[in-house]
Amino acid sequence: MTGYGRSYGAVTVINAMPCGIGATIGVDLVTDSVFTAAGDERKVEIRNDPAEDDLMARLCVSAAYSRMGMPEPQGWDLRISSQIPISRGLKSSSSACNSILTAVFKEEGFRIDTLEMIRLGVGCARSAGVTVTGSFDDACGCHLGGFVMTDNTESKLLMHHGIGDLDVVIYVPDEKIRKKGLRTELLKESVPIIRRAISVSKKDPFSAMTINGRAIASASGIDDSWADTALEYGALGAGVSGSGPAIAAVFNCGEARDFIDVCGEECIITATRDARVLMLPEVWEDGL
Repeated sequence: MTGYGRSYGAVTVINAMPCGIGATIGVDLVTDSVFTAAGDERKVEIRNDPAEDDLMARLCVSAAYSRMGMPEPQGWDLRISSQIPISRGLKSSSSACNSILTAVFKEEGFRIDTLEMIRLGVGCARSAGVTVTGSFDDACGCHLGGFVMTDNTESKLLMHHGIGDLDVVIYVPDEKIRKKGLRTELLKESVPIIRRAISVSKKDPFSAMTINGRAIASASGIDDSWADTALEYGALGAGVSGSGPAIAAVFNCGEARDFIDVCGEECIITATRDARVLMLPEVWEDGL
């Protein structure tokens, strides 16, 4: 028997590092995992980036078996393939955790609550050192789609609703930014701006995306002039995704064509992935 798991990507609306509150919009970039419990070896193949460290993937497999109350098999085979560039701020780790856990649970025929599985993956990402905030916002955004806001300090889902069908253009530079190398103290001065973006995001996530992106770019020394150009071409919102260096821009469907012609070869053209499961009422608290 073989288990198959799939999760998706997301782009940042609110970076959770300054305030602990994070928000994302799901995008239609796919991570697939195939898991088989068999053989005498434990093998991981990351097809899109074979040189990437596989510690997080192994932690996910172990955590899944621990949650099921089953001994981890002596041998298993895990193959991961993703459209999401690694370490660019596009939630590749969160998507991978969701995808791997789904595949392992399906291999064993084990049913688990969606948010519980997401939290399990967040724990694996923390243990592997690939997240600063715990990335509950990223993990929810990848798996739930639509607009998601979370309190990462409590792994609490605050908002989840549809965002519609929109075009997304993402600038992806060659360099990677590793979470272990981030100087998070530089983001502290952006707290007042991020708090304003959080408030704005309740009614206008795209404007919040722009406010957040400019603040993170300024604090991190990232050139976000690409975002300004996207806004000139009619983007609803544009800004640094995660800790960068990727920058995302969201357009009304069909309105990104002129920008795509000038945005450069380092771009991914995709679309939003609207909310498909676990639509919850808003749990908005004053003072966020």
